[in-house]
Amino acid sequence: MATDTGAHREDPFAGPAAVARRALVREIVARGDLRDPAWRAAFEAVPRHLFVPYYYVGAVAGYERLWCQDPDPERRSRWLAGAYADRPLATRVRDGDLVSSASQPSLMAVMLEALEVGDGDHVLEIGAGTGYNAALLAHRLGAERVTTVDLDEEITEAARAHLAAAGYRPEVVTGDGARGCPHRAPYDRIVATCALPSVPPAWLAQCRPGARVLAPLATGLIALRVRDAGHAEGRFLHTSAYFVPLRGGTGGAPPVRTTGLPRHAVDNELFHFLLTLTAGVLEPGEAYELWRRERRPVRERFGVTVSGERQWAWLDDPEGPFVWPLGNADRPYAY
Repeated sequence: MATDTGAHREDPFAGPAAVARRALVREIVARGDLRDPAWRAAFEAVPRHLFVPYYYVGAVAGYERLWCQDPDPERRSRWLAGAYADRPLATRVRDGDLVSSASQPSLMAVMLEALEVGDGDHVLEIGAGTGYNAALLAHRLGAERVTTVDLDEEITEAARAHLAAAGYRPEVVTGDGARGCPHRAPYDRIVATCALPSVPPAWLAQCRPGARVLAPLATGLIALRVRDAGHAEGRFLHTSAYFVPLRGGTGGAPPVRTTGLPRHAVDNELFHFLLTLTAGVLEPGEAYELWRRERRPVRERFGVTVSGERQWAWLDDPEGPFVWPLGNADRPYAY
């Protein structure tokens, strides 16, 4: 689907950006996170720097802003180097809090490959962010098959502008991502770039049977296969994933408590995943005993089932002894 849009001809950073982009792709490929030639072509073609004209980096006194039009050439050089570094970038900060970010490119590559798209698929992205992920999808599938949704109008306006500057025009919608985007349905794939406490029921109703849903949940990535409007099931991928929470109809995840737990467990990423997955359901001490007894289970042993109004996470078997309802403190799902 790749085409030369001619969008970069007046870009003053086009030359050095192309060099930096090729280096980033080589780095991601070397790590084994980018194996599909079609996605490699998308990462090589889409100019990430056009989607992050400014971003924030941590500093002792707060956030430091780097941007493409800084009068200091050294700071402009830092901005461009950061735009093609394999790390997440803070793109919107309000009152000292991170509101939106550009995901780490290697994690984006993992998620896009795990989405298992095919030619002709229609994809809904939840969380427009900078628009970069939508551009990668549009390059791979064609812009007419990509819809991206975000609750914040400032974010969608900026994403739309970034996409146009790069020569891509997928559908960018301002709305509650938990409600999906029914007027563009049905979808073959749904991918979320924001953390969830549970699976919004509206998504399944907007999917074709056999669709795949990929979403961050409990510091992991759940990959669900949709059977019909009320049923889906799948397991977590092996990778960790930390995203800004979805703002909208699903509410927030229960807080995670670590008081009284052994330090070796608190510092262990897989235990933190289990603790987050069972927060509000299992006491931290119970979660620790399960983790210890089951010999520190990896993420791929866990899964999620959606069946009508019920949603639950499980270890090894959706009908086994270790299951936990999903939801949130304000609106838990029945189980």
